[in-house]
Amino acid sequence: MTDLSSALHLAAPEAALAAGGLVLLLTGAFIGEKSARLISGLSVLLLFVVAALTAVGPLGSAFNGAYVADPLAVYGKVVIFLSAAVAIVLGDGWMHRTRIAKFEYPILIVLASAGMGMMASSGDLISLYIGIELHSLALYVLAAFHRDNLKASEAGLKYFVLGALSSGLLLYGASLIYGFAGSMRFEDIAAFATANPGPGLIFGLVFLICGLAFKVSAAPFHMWTPDVYEGAPTPVVALFATAPKVAAMVLIVRVLIEGFGVAHAQWAQVIILISLISFAVGSFGGLMQKDIQRLLAYSSIINIGYALLGVAAGTEAGVQATLMFMTLYVIDQFGFFAVLLSLSRNGRPIRKIADLAGLKKDRPLMAVALTILSLSAVGIPPMSGFWGKFFVFGAAADAGYWMAGVAGLVASVVAGFYYLRIIKVMWFDAAETEVATDKSPLEAKWVALAAAAFCFPLVIVALTWLEPLTRAAASGVGAG
Repeated sequence: MTDLSSALHLAAPEAALAAGGLVLLLTGAFIGEKSARLISGLSVLLLFVVAALTAVGPLGSAFNGAYVADPLAVYGKVVIFLSAAVAIVLGDGWMHRTRIAKFEYPILIVLASAGMGMMASSGDLISLYIGIELHSLALYVLAAFHRDNLKASEAGLKYFVLGALSSGLLLYGASLIYGFAGSMRFEDIAAFATANPGPGLIFGLVFLICGLAFKVSAAPFHMWTPDVYEGAPTPVVALFATAPKVAAMVLIVRVLIEGFGVAHAQWAQVIILISLISFAVGSFGGLMQKDIQRLLAYSSIINIGYALLGVAAGTEAGVQATLMFMTLYVIDQFGFFAVLLSLSRNGRPIRKIADLAGLKKDRPLMAVALTILSLSAVGIPPMSGFWGKFFVFGAAADAGYWMAGVAGLVASVVAGFYYLRIIKVMWFDAAETEVATDKSPLEAKWVALAAAAFCFPLVIVALTWLEPLTRAAASGVGAG
């Protein structure tokens, strides 16, 4: 009984989110749609409380190693839960402005957060799969949340079908790994790989990597990303671009470095190849886009390529660079989507790059914020995006993958064109009509301004010295 209570204490964050989600669901069912704002507020409060408890909670493993609470999991879950809370805040204003307020929206995010937390704490292949499916089921519904919109329904269907395909690849790889290693636990798999590094185990790992690459929308497993980003509601896309990617990246670090660290030379080649393809698809594919959300989809593809370079290094510096890059990436993405949610033209949300024309005159503060965020995304020093890429490329070069780092720099230059085009349209093109014709939600403005403020170097320098980040990276390579 003591062991069970200790295990439940370790898994308290996910248990609290699951129980809280069910209580909120019952509350919404009894009160009705008018409870949407109340449910949103309670969901945000729940996520903040769980994030705080996670940060100071106990460390250890439970359920025979299937659940791991270590510094890597703690850091990832704090970022995930806070990101989910911001997504609910952005979505609440959007739902009331579009008059489709539904109390299920924040509840789905809470339940998805429980799955993402499970992903970050996975200690074996079964908990890995449970976490992925738990958060994916909620995300499928969120993608089609605006069910009266044809594009949203199409986005949800595409995400569901391709998600099922990726789950099949992941399960096939997991079954091969279990068949050769005889265990589901990452620790046992690592021990077996050390003694018997055979091609069958690597073959299964490649399939597992393919399934995980889908979750982070890395090329060539990115097929769903542009269409889902374009069709899903804007606050839902803001969630897709942030928390699930952090969860999947933490999971990739845990699987590859903790479970298959001895086979680094083999899987690093696959990760480098995925990074290079992501560079090409993300940089050149974004050049032709006119829809902002679709453009941000290609931006996410190239940025995941950068993050994977740190994973490919297989070192503590590489893991730390990846975690730092993903944290800064999340802040940038929330800034972009918050700007979009704070703007409208003739009562309709801004979706096209051309719609940003004249923004410097109508919304100068938002124009400045979007300019800062764009320069950060390009990687212009001394913005946060520059430091994220600097540490990732440095870790890759130290590990001997300097050619991949050079390819990333070239891709960054190419991708800089579409960010600079946004700046050019805002500051130099004349608007045909007023940019803003209705009252914009204050929460979106504050998120946009906060994200832009975080892009400045003083905060980023402080971030590099954060002890939780260092301990998370050490834990990721087995030094914690």
